[in-house]
Amino acid sequence: MRNLIAFFKRFQIFLVFVLLQIVALSAYIQYSQFARLQVFSSASRINGGLYEIRYSVTKHFNLEGTNRKLEWENARLREKLKESNYKVDRDKFYIEDTSYQRQYLYIAATVINNTYDKRNNYMTIDIGRNHGVEVGWGVASSKGVVGVVHLVGESYSVVKTILSKDINFDVSMRDGGAFGLLKWDAVNPKICQISGISNDITIKKFTKVITRGGSGMFPKGIPVGVITKRKSIEGRPLWDLQVRIAEDFRTIQHVYVVRNTKQDELKELEGRIPPDKEEDDL
Repeated sequence: MRNLIAFFKRFQIFLVFVLLQIVALSAYIQYSQFARLQVFSSASRINGGLYEIRYSVTKHFNLEGTNRKLEWENARLREKLKESNYKVDRDKFYIEDTSYQRQYLYIAATVINNTYDKRNNYMTIDIGRNHGVEVGWGVASSKGVVGVVHLVGESYSVVKTILSKDINFDVSMRDGGAFGLLKWDAVNPKICQISGISNDITIKKFTKVITRGGSGMFPKGIPVGVITKRKSIEGRPLWDLQVRIAEDFRTIQHVYVVRNTKQDELKELEGRIPPDKEEDDL
């Protein structure tokens, strides 16, 4: 206490000066509009700077939650696309949604592990049976086709990607409609091949390749890639086509599991097609 009193005695003139300055500035700001505007402007800049610093520090901690929210919002938006719906009224076309029933549903997922340099490549995603996922469902990303659900656990699933030996997807040219099977020769994780297209059909370089939708695993129109090279197969009337796939499996992080609500009906109906005996005899 003695030291505090000594401090005030020693600096009493300076403290009185500071007090008078504060009183004078307060009166000046109170009765001068220009001064008030200057003070408020400076305070706003300071507060804005503090808020910007706080945002820069905290935004990184919220990225995971923000990304997950965006994934689910994108999934809901994909379900509303015309390609994800089944047209009920085949004779008439209405703008109203009552003409359509939702056929494809999308479940957002995060890739937690994957390979791209093996003969058969897989990825692990963070959703499973608890989220309604089943074996055989298609998997796509915001860029294009990814693969098919191969194994399902309670909380995780394993996806067999298109970079595998025994997986073939039916695809078609966006222009012209020619269709074939997408395969991978285990050479370049960015390049796949398309087989089964007759070479009397004109296929231009840089033609975009999309899903055909014939298997029911994906809706028609999901991007697959772009034709980068074409040549005729010697001795066969077919094209050898190379396609640069849309997705880069070296950097993939987020995907969507695609459920076709009418897949069981499609399989059951096609399973009743009688076998071709002449083909079996060959």
